[in-house]
Amino acid sequence: MLKRAPSLTDQVKSHIKDLIIQGQFPDGRIPAEMELAELLGVSRTTVRDALSRLEMEGTVSRRQGAGTFVNGPVLQIHSRLEEIWSYEAVLRAHGLTPSTRVLEARILTAGDAELADTIVADLGLEPGEQILFTSKLFLENDLPVILAHNYLPMRVIPEPYQPEDQALPIYDFIETFGRQRLAYYLSDFIPVSADAAVAETLQIPIGTALLAFDETGHNDDNEPILRAFSFFRDDLLRFRILRRRA
Repeated sequence: MLKRAPSLTDQVKSHIKDLIIQGQFPDGRIPAEMELAELLGVSRTTVRDALSRLEMEGTVSRRQGAGTFVNGPVLQIHSRLEEIWSYEAVLRAHGLTPSTRVLEARILTAGDAELADTIVADLGLEPGEQILFTSKLFLENDLPVILAHNYLPMRVIPEPYQPEDQALPIYDFIETFGRQRLAYYLSDFIPVSADAAVAETLQIPIGTALLAFDETGHNDDNEPILRAFSFFRDDLLRFRILRRRA
């Protein structure tokens, strides 16, 4: 399955953001829309839409009669929690050197004692339906940082794949070998204490405080197609969010 190419507006948004990160606007002021349109070879409308998206995520702010300006503190946010990203990209954004290790990949069946009833219910699995379970470890120079468990119904991925393909980011895996796109997650961020299994994998003491993501991924038809649980070592990785008044 071919991946959807980013829209022109998204490409322009990314390019402007790259220019900001590279320090191309040292005074913090973004050039006028017409100037950016000529620089990038696109329409003024496309530039306006791209700037609107950057404003929505807090990267820039528009001041009546003054122009558009960079929000410097927002650039310190390496990973935006409202976006879907690969964990390797998260580690790189924090200046780390990531690698991925697939710890386990096997087929489970709805009704198995080891497959929680809540996962079966959340994914709408029928009795006997198969699900792919993968456990992946994300490391910084061989030091464990993130442990991720994914539960993906086999009906989502009808195309054949190789064992090494399971190291792909889960959204790439679904788009490459499935017939649908992982469009969004509903996520709960939960403080947890590491149990024996998680502690051993992340090489930390049992009971260490961790941040956990408990997520359900949906496709473009709003159907649940993925359950995911991730554990983060907060001594090595921190998340920062931007909160604004409504």
